[in-house]
Amino acid sequence: MKGDPRASRAGNILHTYVQLNCTAEWIAGIDFTDANATTARIAAEFDGWAPELTALITDGDTAPVLRAIYALPIEHRWDRVPGVTLLGDAAHLMSPFAGEGANLAMFDGAELGEAIAAHPEDVEAALSAYEEALFPHSEAAATVAHQNHELFCFDDRAPFGLIDILVSKERFSP
Repeated sequence: MKGDPRASRAGNILHTYVQLNCTAEWIAGIDFTDANATTARIAAEFDGWAPELTALITDGDTAPVLRAIYALPIEHRWDRVPGVTLLGDAAHLMSPFAGEGANLAMFDGAELGEAIAAHPEDVEAALSAYEEALFPHSEAAATVAHQNHELFCFDDRAPFGLIDILVSKERFSP
């Protein structure tokens, strides 16, 4: 490798991500086909910030891309529908701030498999048992995801809550 090996790994590209807590109406008011207007509108949300930071938004070579974060309500439930159930994000869509998405989907699959194995002659009983266990488990993970999302991104101390966790020696203690 020639030159700075750190730069070559990333293809000499720096990606900047900006997260805003805004309404769907605010987002709908932005024409994402107009890169300059979109960039200006997003940068305006950071008025008064250090120019070195806002330049990460305004001086990029590519147009902003909307990547909305969706979540179901923490206590999301549904009424039993015979022969049908949900698992993974369909059952408990939440922000990625608990780090549980793929784990929950795999756990759901295992729990559903165990419920079916425990009730091989009664699919409805299996689905009911699966959902009965799913809801409290999903609620706990969604609560953590919501709390972390607020702490890391929108709390008055953000992003210092995340930094505190990353540098905490206790986090890595057995």
